[in-house]
Amino acid sequence: METLLMITIGAALVNNVVLSQFLGLCPFVGVSKKIETAAGMGGAVMFVLILSSAVTGLLYTYVLEPASMEYLQTIVFILVIACLVQFVEMFLKKMMPPLYNSLGVFLPLITTNCAVLGVSINNVTKNYSVFTGIINGVFTAVGFMIAIVIMAGIREKTEHNDIPASWKGTPLVLIVSGLMAMAFFGFSGLI
Repeated sequence: METLLMITIGAALVNNVVLSQFLGLCPFVGVSKKIETAAGMGGAVMFVLILSSAVTGLLYTYVLEPASMEYLQTIVFILVIACLVQFVEMFLKKMMPPLYNSLGVFLPLITTNCAVLGVSINNVTKNYSVFTGIINGVFTAVGFMIAIVIMAGIREKTEHNDIPASWKGTPLVLIVSGLMAMAFFGFSGLI
């Protein structure tokens, strides 16, 4: 139980996938302009991360490892992630067209989101069981959601402020990201 608590706190706050490991920066920077859009992207990434952690964990444990084909893990994991992203894309297009349109090109880019692939590979590298890998995926997704929604809130607040032209857009996002990373570093005392 203590190990799971350490994984949950570590994945969501201490080793935040965006602010500590610097994975998944493309949607973090590109989709964090509005809170609603950021929350939608966070939800999509959460769905893909949780399911990919489960499916890749099962495939690695019960197919690749027994067949001594561990070298195929990256290809298999990318295929699983691509299928899950296609499912999310079809679902959002059918059920939530405004969110689908606002996410634009960043929705299919979840397939190449290194955060999703990174969690699956970390689960294997750290020898997590399937259940522990799913817990790690859930709380990594929660950490991604926290980071992207906080960034969107900050960007909405600074949108109409008097900011020098050379700092607007990506430079300000990177500066705020650095400050957020330092703030999240404060959580390292928790574990």
